[in-house]
Amino acid sequence: MKNINYKISVLSLVLMGLVISTYSCDNDEKQTVVTKFDLVLEDNFDVDGAPNPSIWTYDIGRGSENNGWGNNELQFYTDRPENVIVQNGYLIITAKQEALGGASYTSARLKTQNLFDQKYGRFEARIKLPLGQGLWPAFWMLGSNISQVGWPQCGEIDIMEYLGNSPTQILGTLHGPGFSGGESISKSYTLRNSRFDNEFHVFGVEWSENHINWYVDDVLYNQITRKQVEDEGGEWVFDNSFFMILNMAVGGNLPGSPNTNTTFPQRMLVDYVRVYQ
Repeated sequence: MKNINYKISVLSLVLMGLVISTYSCDNDEKQTVVTKFDLVLEDNFDVDGAPNPSIWTYDIGRGSENNGWGNNELQFYTDRPENVIVQNGYLIITAKQEALGGASYTSARLKTQNLFDQKYGRFEARIKLPLGQGLWPAFWMLGSNISQVGWPQCGEIDIMEYLGNSPTQILGTLHGPGFSGGESISKSYTLRNSRFDNEFHVFGVEWSENHINWYVDDVLYNQITRKQVEDEGGEWVFDNSFFMILNMAVGGNLPGSPNTNTTFPQRMLVDYVRVYQ
């Protein structure tokens, strides 16, 4: 079985739920860390073929009314092995330049909706990302009540978003009522001596009642609190169960379209997904 890639250098400091100082953008930031060690879901992608159907299902198509999933994205999502397959110990999501269903590209979007969700905990995945303008891979979560209340009332936790033309930077973002879309609460993290398309990295959040922490490997780089959201006029809607999503979009409002330097196919490789409580 693949090794659990926890980095003890940070976590060992906080076994008692201590408040520690971390240095990201502001030297005086105080971030509360809550460790989660009880493993409740693990997919190591060890069986070749389609992803485990007891964990993963799919979004298919271009979104309602062919609106590019609300972001003017250019891909058609499929469940074909050409776009999503487990092989040699990895989940592989492949974006291809091809015409299908009125779109110019194909890719895949997997989700655990109606199969697995959880309220609070640590959610993490070890991922190697692609390279190229217009590529938009993400590991994220939506509130399980989305079909009842819609978005952004359901809440959205973006564990990792990445723009393919910025291979050293990722984003961790929160969306909810009063702080969604272009008004979301977000923070970036930049690698100093590596790139996200050259090596695997672990992306995770630790989510508790009053705050959510964002990690890259052993680095805690962002915390958003209930108080922060409410003080800025937003509504904290993160007290319900959420399900996970892995996808690679092509084009859209945020990354823009691929250019002549973007080569296809492009692959997003996922080594594992783990959830703790």
